[in-house]
Amino acid sequence: MITATTTAYDQLIDHVKQVSLLGSTASLLGWDQETLMPARGLAHRTRQLAQLAKLTHQMKTDPRVGEWLGECEADSTLTSEPLSESAVNLRELRRDFDKATKLPESLVVELAEITSQAKHEWAEARKANDYARFKPWLEKVVELNQQKAECFGWDRDTGESWDALADNFEAGMTAASVAEVFTPLRERLVPLLDDILGSKTGPSNAFNELKLPIDQQKAFVKDVSEAIGFDYARGRLDESTHPFCSGTHCNDIRMTTRFHEDNVNDALGSTMHESGHGIYEQGLPEAHIGTPMGQSVGLSIHESQSRMWENQVGRSKAFWEWCCPKLAQFFGDAVAMLSKDDIYGGANIVSPGLIRVEADEATYNLHIMIRFEIERLLMNGELGVDDLPGAWNAKYAEYLKVDVPNDTRGCMQDIHWSMGAIGYFPTYTMGNLYAAQFFEQAAAQLGDLDTMFAQGDFTPLRHWLNENIHAHGKRYRSADLMQHVTGKPLSADPLMRHLEGKLRPLYGV
Repeated sequence: MITATTTAYDQLIDHVKQVSLLGSTASLLGWDQETLMPARGLAHRTRQLAQLAKLTHQMKTDPRVGEWLGECEADSTLTSEPLSESAVNLRELRRDFDKATKLPESLVVELAEITSQAKHEWAEARKANDYARFKPWLEKVVELNQQKAECFGWDRDTGESWDALADNFEAGMTAASVAEVFTPLRERLVPLLDDILGSKTGPSNAFNELKLPIDQQKAFVKDVSEAIGFDYARGRLDESTHPFCSGTHCNDIRMTTRFHEDNVNDALGSTMHESGHGIYEQGLPEAHIGTPMGQSVGLSIHESQSRMWENQVGRSKAFWEWCCPKLAQFFGDAVAMLSKDDIYGGANIVSPGLIRVEADEATYNLHIMIRFEIERLLMNGELGVDDLPGAWNAKYAEYLKVDVPNDTRGCMQDIHWSMGAIGYFPTYTMGNLYAAQFFEQAAAQLGDLDTMFAQGDFTPLRHWLNENIHAHGKRYRSADLMQHVTGKPLSADPLMRHLEGKLRPLYGV
């Protein structure tokens, strides 16, 4: 017999699945804009995305959603078990509804319009090294995000406006909580980096100096991506200015990567990174498409999956035991003079640089810390968009001891701000921390992962991630998932063990 509250729950779930259809359609249009859309299609695409954003917001804020939620929350049979399917869906849908109803439709539409155009202008300005072209769009994005933060609100006694945006990407994340993690991590990373840069020995850089044909690189990285577990019957790989992973549901995942003739490591690392995102999305439960139980936990956990495949797997000695013959298969004589040690060492060169997505593991998190600090200043009005390039360059000189030659390789290198994604960057470092701790637990439970990787067997790790992380959807929040999987709270110790255990021997320090 169907009760009134059961009917309310069924109606709610049907409604949110319809909302999800609109969202997935917008995602597909966004992917197309970055990969295949003709340049002159921008104006119409902007209107399409704005209309979808408007319709989605209307559906998310439909008063019936609040009524359905109220009925369901009053029914203990739906909420008594906090980790049950119904309780999780209601918890997350309540959070989404409360947030959505704080935003006026006009702001949602304007954000969609501005960010669609801003992404295009960013790409063109980046090509031309023309910050002045991008600046007015970034000013508008920051202004709209400040309005958005005001709508959401934040703890005026202990918090700041950045918190209101960060919570969209990682529930409960605040500037204070990020700083609490970043400060001690930086204190441990800097001495390691100093020791490495002060060493008179280190791995060969020959692998990173090779020029290899782009067509062969494309075939190589796709082959590796498929080998680690990305299912090309349910996804595809294309090119874009900035690599990303999107899609519509677990059976339609769109990844992009990029290529440079003289940097196959960038193409491989980017592709393995996005494949980690894609494997997560493909591992979400198909039966729950369109509901919180069929969605990823949050961006920190998502980044843990991409960074794990890129770093713990893709930069390991065992991986290169398997992958070096593949290099010979795809590139032949061009790599014949390199030993396995040359290639493994080249994949782990530590060299402070300008570009985040090309950064080694020892310096990567410093790139994130710079962006985090700049975002806080922008949101608080302590830094104007006019002064962004100078502030960026000063922090790179201080943190990484490098001089920024131009804005293309400086403050315009990332797509995130043009997308309106302020509050996003710290999830990359949080993802590194989660990745290291999850990987240690997987190794403890699965046994000799090195032997598996050296033999090209990545299935046990992928299945472990599917079972322990992907299949849960949003059942657990990030910190709770870590406790559930490893029995411990998140710690920087596994990441530092990973970095020191690999890099100190490579550099003899």
